[in-house]
Amino acid sequence: MMNLALKRRVTELGPWFQNIRLGEVETAPDHFLGDYPTFKWEGFKHVVPENLGGRSVLDIGCNAGFYALEMKRRNAGRVLGIDTDPRYLEQARFAAAHCGLEVEFRQMSVYEVPTLGETFDLVLFMGVLYHLRHPLLALDLLYEHAVGDLMLFQCLQRGDERTNLVEDDYDFSEWAVFDKPDFPKLFFVENRYAADPTNWFIPNKAAVEAMLRSSGFAVEANPEREVYLCRRDSRPYMVEPPPL
Repeated sequence: MMNLALKRRVTELGPWFQNIRLGEVETAPDHFLGDYPTFKWEGFKHVVPENLGGRSVLDIGCNAGFYALEMKRRNAGRVLGIDTDPRYLEQARFAAAHCGLEVEFRQMSVYEVPTLGETFDLVLFMGVLYHLRHPLLALDLLYEHAVGDLMLFQCLQRGDERTNLVEDDYDFSEWAVFDKPDFPKLFFVENRYAADPTNWFIPNKAAVEAMLRSSGFAVEANPEREVYLCRRDSRPYMVEPPPL
């Protein structure tokens, strides 16, 4: 009977984008990507300390809370998950309660993070950047107002996967560099990509790494093609903090 009631509630809260195991019940067992995001997590979970030792965690774009719950299972202290979608947050609160894990969830966007008035030992910024109209602003705000030490970052990538450090400056007459496949590029999606109207900017690999560096994040590990563990570093001299 308990499983039937649980399945009924999971169905009521659906559809789910994250497949989370609640006992014997899975929230999205027929996900088009497979056992998502568990199979992705398996590829990079080793870069996150197995024991977070009470450190604070902010999960931006937390969806149904998969990563927030995993951080709590790794002995994180305060874990806060934020998302703009109230349905995802309802799912996340339900999943956390069912698992007996104390995680806070709030409805807010990445642009509102400065209003929290605090920094976090670890910030998760997974699968959000390409959904934003102002991606560099988001990274700048996280650097200035949220990331105290580490950031686990993931972004959809398309285009060439080669990378190469760009020059410090280019002459105004330089054209050819922009045609190089390893030059940082952001592809703008005017209408839809994968039937999603919020897929705005899709970078190539070189652009992802350049944007992280430009915003003051040093890449410490790239354990999976689209995933980076970054540490808060010094910002480039030409970047001014974004106004509030």
